[in-house]
Amino acid sequence: MSTKRNIEVFSAGCPACDETIKMVKTNACPSCEIKVLDMKDPAVAGQAKRLGIHFVPAVVIDGKLADCCTGRGPDEAVLRTAGLGQPLV
Repeated sequence: MSTKRNIEVFSAGCPACDETIKMVKTNACPSCEIKVLDMKDPAVAGQAKRLGIHFVPAVVIDGKLADCCTGRGPDEAVLRTAGLGQPLV
């Protein structure tokens, strides 16, 4: 059994990501080992894809994407309804 809880924050370096990193660090306990992962790194982006991360910031705790960070990501039908691919008249 591990003596540390593995917390990974997937970040793109944006202000929202920075705020999440600060919140995670503020709420961490001595049992938490925090890693901030840069989505600009192709290996990190691949790991994020395998975990089902569709947007950042995202937090993974002990290898599981936190429920607050799940989402479907962009949906083509919704984007088309909003005007994607439709010329302005």
